[in-house]
Amino acid sequence: MLEKKNKEKKKKEIDPEKGYYEAVGRRKRSVARVRIYTSGKSDSAKEGNLIINDKPYKEYFPTIDLQKKVEAPLARLKSLGRFRGTIKVKGGGVKGQAEAIRHGIARALILFDSNFRKKLKKAGYLTRDPRRKERKKFGLKKARKRPQWSKR
Repeated sequence: MLEKKNKEKKKKEIDPEKGYYEAVGRRKRSVARVRIYTSGKSDSAKEGNLIINDKPYKEYFPTIDLQKKVEAPLARLKSLGRFRGTIKVKGGGVKGQAEAIRHGIARALILFDSNFRKKLKKAGYLTRDPRRKERKKFGLKKARKRPQWSKR
């Protein structure tokens, strides 16, 4: 029964009549819900822009390095002005959020056109980075840092 629900959900995401393609991107503790619009008008999204948490992405990520990370999948496909999107992101730090958005945009673009998969996979944008912060162990100060050892 669980598999049946998952299949129905997948079909729902690919439905082109909605006017957008939705995907989730993750990195560390950050989760990004991405909607890529191809046609029609959206209230919060201006043409050719990415709106992150109701702010333009250049305002949300002030550094050029993070802006490049966010627009990387679109730049790779040479379609920066072709799509616009709204993104809700939460959790983690700024870099983790930027990489989660990159992952979500790449996944949404594949739902739009499966031929994009080869280029995005080669660039490494479809791989979910599994690295997480290691938990603190008892008796230690941090995950691996030990208290100073003294001989006497």
